[in-house]
Amino acid sequence: MSILTDTAGAHPARPAADGRARGPRDNRAAVVMATVFLVLAAVYMLLPVFWLLVSATKSQGDLVDSFGFWFSGFHLGENLKALFTREDGVYLHWLLNSLLYAGLGAAVGTLLSSMAGYALAKYTFRGRELVFSVILGGVLLPATALALPLFLMFAKLDATNTFWSVFLPSIVSPFGVYLSRIFAASSVPDEVIEAARIDGAGEMRTFFTIALRLMSPAMVTIFLFQFVVIWNNFLLPLVMLQDERLYPVTLGLFTWQSQVSRDPQLQILTVTGSLVSVVPIVIAFLALQRYWRAGLSAGAVKS
Repeated sequence: MSILTDTAGAHPARPAADGRARGPRDNRAAVVMATVFLVLAAVYMLLPVFWLLVSATKSQGDLVDSFGFWFSGFHLGENLKALFTREDGVYLHWLLNSLLYAGLGAAVGTLLSSMAGYALAKYTFRGRELVFSVILGGVLLPATALALPLFLMFAKLDATNTFWSVFLPSIVSPFGVYLSRIFAASSVPDEVIEAARIDGAGEMRTFFTIALRLMSPAMVTIFLFQFVVIWNNFLLPLVMLQDERLYPVTLGLFTWQSQVSRDPQLQILTVTGSLVSVVPIVIAFLALQRYWRAGLSAGAVKS
């Protein structure tokens, strides 16, 4: 009798929400359902990328006549050569513009967001919560609502159709400020800041030598979000820019796509250019994910 009692106690049935015991079969069914859902979600998200990869290997004729989700010939090298030589290499110029807008804009925006978030988290001043509420309101504003006011402001300054008309609005990130404040409040101890002040460190030195290192996971997250947002930005350059040499790759590919009726060859170049434009985003995520993962793991075991 005691053996049966011990055996039953060694593997207790886990009660379900309705009070009934949940056995191993129920757990397996839940795991299978979750796995199937995740696989379907992954297929849904990766299917456009697969179509883009397949289509970039086709010729213009195969792109129109063949099945869209399977290969028909392999002309990727020819397409890439035509892409980078079209109009004296204008696509490469667009690509470099996007790297400049997104890379520099994300770096400056991340620094400004981390400084603002740190100040809101660690300094007490009148109107702090009001300022933070206004910043949260900025998170809710869509980019389309800000495009026209920004254009009018830069038009007053005679700064439209310039690098600054796209770069300066891109470095503002209300979401980055919000994330920085939350992370600074939880990961930068007040005791460490006080110790730095006692040792004679100024506020700027404390921030750049101590706070930034502790906030590095949040900064990587903000940088990746900003990089992707600026890289995919289309409306702001469309409103601000008229000079084709200043176009980012998104706007440049749009202009090519709008001319397909006059030059059908631009269709395959647009598809190939879209595939190439994904590569920098993938590289950024692969290069920074280890810092992101390490920071999240450190925060998970923090006491």
